[in-house]
Amino acid sequence: MIHSRSKIVILTGAGISAESGIETFRADDGLWAQHRVEDVATPEGFARNPRLVVDFYNARRAQLPQVEPNAAHRALARLEAEHEGEVIVITQNVDDLHERGGSQRVMHMHGELKSALCAACDHRWPAPMVMAPGDPCPACGAPAARPDIVWFGEMPYDMDALFQHLSEAEIFIAIGTSGNVYPAAGFVAEARRAGAHTIEFNLEPSLVGNQFEEHRTGPASQTVTDWVEAFLRG
Repeated sequence: MIHSRSKIVILTGAGISAESGIETFRADDGLWAQHRVEDVATPEGFARNPRLVVDFYNARRAQLPQVEPNAAHRALARLEAEHEGEVIVITQNVDDLHERGGSQRVMHMHGELKSALCAACDHRWPAPMVMAPGDPCPACGAPAARPDIVWFGEMPYDMDALFQHLSEAEIFIAIGTSGNVYPAAGFVAEARRAGAHTIEFNLEPSLVGNQFEEHRTGPASQTVTDWVEAFLRG
């Protein structure tokens, strides 16, 4: 049942950041920013050519100051600030647009561009603007720094906490997701099992779109803003 203190869990994907000018993860040609996903987003790709991978994420990191949160990011921050219940944003995106848009409770299940990870001891620290292969870990000293990105074949972060939030959701919303990357594509089924009301915001239905009770079609900057406005008005 939806009420003034409902817990809202929101999953966001590449579609919400695309309106800010960030390239979506996988284009129709199977390339991401002119690279094969297998070369820049897998542990095997990093093992083969760490310089290519590190340079790729350096370029993505350098793009961040050139883009701004859009109206959808700001609407979600407003929802969190004004809704009497809990609002959790789970994002598949590695940019910082939710935080810069004002959201406080953001869970980055696929890591963050602005973070570095030690492959030896799992220490995390703020990434320099330009990383290099073999950079030392500030905690253990191992030359094992890598981008703090969850690649294909690796386990997303905080899965226990994510599923706990999904089990408590009274409203589950997915924005700009493709529905072809698991485990995120299975979140709607988890939320429905918990009895949540489910809504999908997308340019077109996702691969799991038939599992949602409601669909809002169009640019997220418009559809999400309109929905938040109407929801907060009651």
